[in-house]
Amino acid sequence: MGRRRGVELYRAPFPLYALRIDPKTGLLIAAGGGGAAKTGIKNGVHFLQLELINGCLSASLLHSHDTETRATMNLALAGDILAAGQDAQCQLLHFQVHQQKGSKAEKSGSKEQGPRQRKGAPPAEKKSGAQVHPEGVELKVKNLEAVQTDFSNEPLQKVVCFNHDNTLLATGGTDGHVRVWKVPSLEKVLEFKAHEGEIGDLTLGPDGKLVTVGWDFKASVWQKDQLVTQLQWQENGPASSNTPYRYQACRFGQVPDQLGGLRLFTVQIPHKRLRQPPPCYLTAWDSSTFLPLRTRSCGHEVISCLSVSDSGTFLGLGTVTGSVAIYIAFSLQRLYYVKEAHGIVVTDVTFLPEKGCGPKLLGPHETALFSVAVDSRCQLHLLPSRRSVPVWLLLLLCVGLIIVTILLLQTAFPGFL
Repeated sequence: MGRRRGVELYRAPFPLYALRIDPKTGLLIAAGGGGAAKTGIKNGVHFLQLELINGCLSASLLHSHDTETRATMNLALAGDILAAGQDAQCQLLHFQVHQQKGSKAEKSGSKEQGPRQRKGAPPAEKKSGAQVHPEGVELKVKNLEAVQTDFSNEPLQKVVCFNHDNTLLATGGTDGHVRVWKVPSLEKVLEFKAHEGEIGDLTLGPDGKLVTVGWDFKASVWQKDQLVTQLQWQENGPASSNTPYRYQACRFGQVPDQLGGLRLFTVQIPHKRLRQPPPCYLTAWDSSTFLPLRTRSCGHEVISCLSVSDSGTFLGLGTVTGSVAIYIAFSLQRLYYVKEAHGIVVTDVTFLPEKGCGPKLLGPHETALFSVAVDSRCQLHLLPSRRSVPVWLLLLLCVGLIIVTILLLQTAFPGFL
């Protein structure tokens, strides 16, 4: 069997740092850029239309939104609103898709293989901020409010996250402060010091609890600005006390087949890089007691990003060396792995949504994970459906095996029965 490889869906003209998928429209939104340096590398947010063509998932550029001198480093999606972390500020974007009347879908290109990039719109349309897809789809993107979210000496927003009903968003950055803002006005409603040094990641639960991880080796659980508890992994974990670990990422995820059930997942990485690197760890936590349920090593490659599928069934990981992996959330068992899929740090991973357009785009596969990296590429990682034997068939085989065994014994030893 040949080496497993990801599928290259799209290559942007700039490094990619963040991506999200809109379940309603099937749009893949990838963002990044070269920043303010005068290197000639652009900054932008690209909207790609995902399509299933001849059983293969394809992505075509629908719209390119110019972010001028600011590279987008992190994204959060709430309906038709994007929250983009650009330098020290959070910029809200509103996008809207229109299907042009009287335009028939052109399927003449359905035999194309690999990534397809649509040509841009006429100059007049580009000035208005809209581009028309050859198949009659029009996308408009509008800048909404923007606000500075970090105030350190070298300010940078590191992470942004919406709450469960998309009325609030939380931001964290290099100054160690969490700030919570109303959507879409970006009126600040809460601010508190969460960590000494920068915040690496944060996640919001449906009950209002906020979990933050920072470079001060702490992972903290908050109810508004009140500290509820701190996660205790290093004290009880499998790692040697001589190897300091810090929390790299955190995500809440649903518990499959358990209504309202919730788990917290974290990634722990060695704080220092050693000649013989110790392993990184993946941990599942009880969301009520915040005690660890299980911990498992996820290899010696340093983990850079984490994602949880909508149903909480799968975890997606990216590494600083460009590898991509999919794990079962319940057992933390690895199902899929591509070594150095990108060859450089993976900056973000996200699963194909399990609602809306997701199931139609997924086809016969069990799940699909998308990854982006500094190499400007967006890759697709498909997990084939695992074959399972029905319980009734197993019972039937057991009964049949018992009958055959009895007949063989009766033949070998007459009078056995």
